[in-house]
Amino acid sequence: MTERKRRRGTRLSVGESRVSMVALGLAAWVVGALWIFPFAWTVLTSFKTEQDASAQTLHQGLSFGRYNDVSQSTQGTLSLGTAFTNSLIVVLVSTTIVMLLALPAAYALAIRPVPKWRDVLFFFISTKFLPVVASIFPIYVYASKWNLIGTRTILIVLYIAINLPLAVWMTRSFFSEVPRELIEAAEIDGTSLFNQLRSVIMPIAAPGIAATALLCVIFAWNEYFYAIQLNFAGASTMPQWVIGNVSTRGNFLAKLSAASMIACLPVILAGWAAQKRMIRGLSMGALK
Repeated sequence: MTERKRRRGTRLSVGESRVSMVALGLAAWVVGALWIFPFAWTVLTSFKTEQDASAQTLHQGLSFGRYNDVSQSTQGTLSLGTAFTNSLIVVLVSTTIVMLLALPAAYALAIRPVPKWRDVLFFFISTKFLPVVASIFPIYVYASKWNLIGTRTILIVLYIAINLPLAVWMTRSFFSEVPRELIEAAEIDGTSLFNQLRSVIMPIAAPGIAATALLCVIFAWNEYFYAIQLNFAGASTMPQWVIGNVSTRGNFLAKLSAASMIACLPVILAGWAAQKRMIRGLSMGALK
């Protein structure tokens, strides 16, 4: 009994009270419920009929009918298969190029610092300060001049430019987690740079690299502004397909909810599959 009381007494740290811990727990549940409510509402609405979705009732039950409706395209409209293929190609190509460019840049800034590397790092992240609305006019002019309007190429180039600063910033902090002693020991042993990367640096930084790649995938998959302004034909992506289910005739809330869930599913599955590496990688960056 004494041992049990001793163990129970060590659960709270110095300065903590049981009331404050309970209050924090309740606050966490409230925040979690507020966050999950829109998602749960969208999921439920996607299984309703349009009449029930509009009236917020459940008289006609739940079914997969709306998912069947949005998966079937009509002549002259954007199909799910076309939008999914365009998004997949744009996201995979842009993310691959981003990581191929970001890794050596981050390695140079973290392991082999260049002169004034802090200014270089600030320049990378400062490019995220520019509002996307302010950049659309010159981008549109040059994209039109080079015949890139309505192509996947323009989105790939833009998503590389958007995600590269973030990727360099994040992977640099993950590379900084590698103990200098391991790198110096590998250099003393005469290990080549490739072997240093493969056997010393990559195993430690891999979770952070995976987290960075996943964030680039999510940002590129969900990007809408440039896609709608520059890809209104020919290479439309999933966000454009979702908006295409908005109708000017009749109700469309249930179909829109079903389309939104289909568009979210790939990144949800990717995040679920990589959740351990992502949490570990983001924790590494936070600790740094």
